[in-house]
Amino acid sequence: MRRVLKSFFISSVFRANRKKIYSEETMETPSASNVQNASHSEQKLEECLMEGPENSLTDNIILNHDFSEGLQSWNLNCCEGFVASASSGHKGALANSESESHYAVVTNRKECWQGLEQDITTRVSPGSSCTVSAKVKVAGPVEGLADVLATLKLDHEDGTTSYQRVSRISVSKERWEKLEGTFSLTKIPKRVVFYLEGPSPGIDLLIESVVISCLRRGKLSIKGTGDVPAESENIILNPAFDDGVNNWSGRGGCKILVHDSMGDGKILPKSGKYFASATERTQSWNGIQQDITGRVQRKLAYEVSAVVRIYGNNVTSANVQATLWVQTPDFQEQYIGISSTQATDKDWVQLQGKFLINGNPSKVVVYLEGPPAGTDILVNNLSLKHAEKIPPLPAPVIEDANYGVNVIANSNLYDGSNGWFSLGNCTLTVANGSPRVLPPMARDTLGQHAPLSGRCILVTNRTQTWMGPAQVITDKVKLYLTYQVSAWVRIGSRAAGPQNVNVAVGVDSQWVNGGQAEINDTRWHEIGGSFRIEREAAKVMVYVQGPAQGVDFMVAGLQIFPVNREARFRHLKRQTDQVRKRDVTLKFSASDSSMLPGTFVKVRQTQNSFPIGSCMSRSNIENEDFVDFFTKHFNWSVFANELKWYWTESQQGKLNYKDADDLLNLCNTNNIEVRGHCIFWEAENTVQPWLKALNKADLMTAVQNRLTGLLSRYKGKFKHYDVNNEMLHGSFYQDRLGKDIRANMFKTANQLDPSPTLFVNDYHIEDGCDTRSTPEKYIEQILGLQEQGAPVGGIGIQGHIDNPVGPIVCSALDTLGTLGLPIWFTEVDVSSINEHIRADDLEVMLRECFAHPAVEGIMLWGFWELFMARDNSHLVNAEGDINEAGKRLLELKQEWMSNAHGHVDEQQQFQFRGFQGTYEVEVRNFSQRKKVLKTFVVDKTESPIVVSIDL
Repeated sequence: MRRVLKSFFISSVFRANRKKIYSEETMETPSASNVQNASHSEQKLEECLMEGPENSLTDNIILNHDFSEGLQSWNLNCCEGFVASASSGHKGALANSESESHYAVVTNRKECWQGLEQDITTRVSPGSSCTVSAKVKVAGPVEGLADVLATLKLDHEDGTTSYQRVSRISVSKERWEKLEGTFSLTKIPKRVVFYLEGPSPGIDLLIESVVISCLRRGKLSIKGTGDVPAESENIILNPAFDDGVNNWSGRGGCKILVHDSMGDGKILPKSGKYFASATERTQSWNGIQQDITGRVQRKLAYEVSAVVRIYGNNVTSANVQATLWVQTPDFQEQYIGISSTQATDKDWVQLQGKFLINGNPSKVVVYLEGPPAGTDILVNNLSLKHAEKIPPLPAPVIEDANYGVNVIANSNLYDGSNGWFSLGNCTLTVANGSPRVLPPMARDTLGQHAPLSGRCILVTNRTQTWMGPAQVITDKVKLYLTYQVSAWVRIGSRAAGPQNVNVAVGVDSQWVNGGQAEINDTRWHEIGGSFRIEREAAKVMVYVQGPAQGVDFMVAGLQIFPVNREARFRHLKRQTDQVRKRDVTLKFSASDSSMLPGTFVKVRQTQNSFPIGSCMSRSNIENEDFVDFFTKHFNWSVFANELKWYWTESQQGKLNYKDADDLLNLCNTNNIEVRGHCIFWEAENTVQPWLKALNKADLMTAVQNRLTGLLSRYKGKFKHYDVNNEMLHGSFYQDRLGKDIRANMFKTANQLDPSPTLFVNDYHIEDGCDTRSTPEKYIEQILGLQEQGAPVGGIGIQGHIDNPVGPIVCSALDTLGTLGLPIWFTEVDVSSINEHIRADDLEVMLRECFAHPAVEGIMLWGFWELFMARDNSHLVNAEGDINEAGKRLLELKQEWMSNAHGHVDEQQQFQFRGFQGTYEVEVRNFSQRKKVLKTFVVDKTESPIVVSIDL
């Protein structure tokens, strides 16, 4: 029986399609009781907030806000204007005007951006949250509605200018409308100008009043608690439900109830006196929510923490997720997944996560969702605070690393099976006839090495797949060291079909993949992989497992040794010099060539032409700090989701290319090349429900329409396309449309737009940990497509990798390089809780790629915290601080720039060796006091380059 203390129900209209652009409000309409509750909560907030100027709501910062002093303090932006009143007879005035107040008329507008502006630089503070309210309408030759925009113009110290949209509203000439929005500035630029703009040229803009009020955040004085730093302030109102359901509502029509107990007293609050339930949920996205508009600022990281559980409907475990709903000033919606946890009906669990809003929202709501319909979400408390900046972990100090030393005891089996034990009830015996040389990937790392013994462990009488030989290595492995795994393996003759053999590492209760191989014959095969341990473990055990029960297998020469990355880097630097640099001769000529010898020459590379890029999302480009980093440090881009079919046509026939268009425009403006990712995606869990419901004929038509629509719209605009993503791991289209569909996708794409290179794209190609996507299987797939006439022009390796080892990555590249096709790493990310180790991992990948002749480009799968596919993989922290991994990227990019200086020789030449790209050369003749600047390009070529420079 439930004891209900207070109940509250809000009906709502909610649109299920989360990507649709809305032109109307979609949030819940409050009942009368809710209005009373809201007023009550506002009164309580006013009582709590603020004694003193450190955290206070300012008066209106706009001077002459009602135009009672004419246009004083205002500036007309390239147009004309005057102040009128309802009785002045101006054509925009209404006969039944509400008052005799004055209003500004902005006329003779030749551009939509022309309007009225006011400099507010000295009246806004960093970190303040400002609310804008302006009363506006239009006059003149307007039919229907016209847009009016509130905008900030930001002039920065470096001379650049950016613009920040505050709000937009569609108005008519019939009545005054209220334009409302919010903005905040984390730092104040050189100049901040607020202005109103928007209607088409020739239409007059009328403004009755403008109010901007700012909440300055410093210390929050709450009665009874003293001063609390703003960073620790909980933004959530009534977080523990002490005030019933005030400030809370039900998302999607569900009810919110507050309890002190449930289930005949078996469910009690974990803390405090009360908890809330979201009940009568009819959709998984129904739940408890709070509107936090105006209480969160853009470009700041926030942390959400909630104590939750579930109840009812015979569901014992379900995913509970915290989500942020954001509405932009132009009524577009964004959904930001904050965090999720597996909740149960047995106990309270904590849900914790972070988020950041890039743009300037008009409305923000945080809510909990996730469990199946009919299951209640219980919440004990919820907090939302400015995320604490946690100092990064220091660089690990590793003593006695013993690089290249095998931690496996009795690896050569000279002492029989001593040091080994059987995992499970299987039999281990020592046999002869195994290879006497190290596997190739280990040999590439270790170099010269004593021969192996030719002995192996024979594993028989296996009744489970996990049974095999094992050793405990707890005391032999060190934290943060990367270990390479290498072994020879072979299966018995009685195996029926291909068998997986895996070197596994058990770290306490966690299974770690140390490498695996798929074997379909009785030959010896190499296993290569790696692992790293980043937290103290009570027990670390290595074991070999995998084949089906009853299948015998053999293991020989198992090596597990720490990798010396610095030694590998020295080798890669030498390799890079051969692969990426060219001998360059600058050949000078002048009207008086006798003056050239001895002239001073200074060469500086301004851009390396090798493609290094990153993915970005539409919301990212609303953050000017993100855009600044991106455009400074990357020359290629790929869209994370905005070109994928589930994004452009989430509902059949309703196309959304606006997000991709916006990203493409940004890239074009900044001379950034773009990869098209992706036309199709074979993984079934990425396919829209409406596609899954189609019959074969209709699905084929939809596929053709997708090709025609996308390739025709963007003809010539993308340099690459990933045609059908992850074909080694999924088969949605092939299963339904037949074997030929994949080749036909390539052929049709090429017919519609012959200019881009068409790629295959897949993951775990390079790391030895996935038997479905070995380099050999990738080659087999590519050759099969080409035999069917598919114009496969490039090989995409995604590069989502853990603890990379150079020789293993290089081995995959060498194998794939035999096809003669360009290889791109298309989605690189690396992950470590220690950003110094993350930087090392990133350096491994970048150096291996840059040093390999078959690799022609590297794309990162993001770089900004909270906008990454994997945790602990970012290079720039959420609020813009570059971490050690980001610094390593910039250091490598700087290393891969060439500079030289010297003097012109007797042959009127200057020679140097440099990377491909754009250069600036400065030539000085000190005797004549002349300086000449020229630019030149070192192209991609195998031969020495001669550049003629006429002075």
